[in-house]
Amino acid sequence: MLRPLRILLSPPKCPLTRCCSGYVSRMRFVNRLQEDDDACAAALQNGRIFLFHSLSPLLQRTNRGTFRTSALTASGQLDQAAVEEQCGGTFVDLRKAFFLLKGAEAPLVAKGQALLRWHQTNRFCSATGQPTQRNQAGSHRFCSSSSTTYYPQMSPVVIVLVSDGTRCLLGRQASFPRGLYSALAGFCNMGETLEEALRREVAEEVGLEVQNISYSSSQHWPFPHSSFMVACHASVSPTHSQVDVDHSELEEARWFSLDEITCALQVKAPPRRGDPPVIWLPPPHAVANRLITEWADLQRHGKDGP
Repeated sequence: MLRPLRILLSPPKCPLTRCCSGYVSRMRFVNRLQEDDDACAAALQNGRIFLFHSLSPLLQRTNRGTFRTSALTASGQLDQAAVEEQCGGTFVDLRKAFFLLKGAEAPLVAKGQALLRWHQTNRFCSATGQPTQRNQAGSHRFCSSSSTTYYPQMSPVVIVLVSDGTRCLLGRQASFPRGLYSALAGFCNMGETLEEALRREVAEEVGLEVQNISYSSSQHWPFPHSSFMVACHASVSPTHSQVDVDHSELEEARWFSLDEITCALQVKAPPRRGDPPVIWLPPPHAVANRLITEWADLQRHGKDGP
């Protein structure tokens, strides 16, 4: 029996840089695709479709041994196994796909999964309970009964790498795969500033008071649903660095030296079952990895931190 596969419209075969000149023109063209159903439908005729099954993207191994997203030029009711065989690819869980994809494809499939998940969980109007309808591009949903338009939303999350000058603090949740450590993170509460959320999360999770907060970067992250990650560095006094873990929040948190971080950054893929225990970090596409790499680079250049 044929089963439907979720689809995500990717840019047309003709790159946007050729269709439009300049960044502003490209952004206006993309906005038109989001708002104009006819324009989006026309682009779909010559576009490539990235396939997802149960929110897992279809990946294909290249001749060089790396992976890339696999795309088709048509859509319809397709069987999962038949698609994998036809494309020479496999539907891969997105968390694992982040370690396999290179370049700009990882953020694209992350956005695709987040949009698909949002459509799955917002099929009904919160005011009337009536079914909502998506537009051609999938950029919003509309309730004809209440005339309400719903747009995808992201939850603000602060993620911070804490340093005592020579070490950085990483933690792990009980749900993490064995050996995986990451920077501390938490959702912002209603009415909080970014700085307040950061200080509260660190105090709650590891019992430390941070200072010298500096912004690093931001990132959309599709987990647990769709998060807007705001990444920062922060420091604590070396004399007040005793960690007191709240085990309802974290399974473990501890300080790591530069040598330990350097070794962990060299682990390019999660260890396989049966391999000896090893410390490993989030994939390069994750903003947590960027925070850790920034800290390590600063340490190698003889600086205490941002």
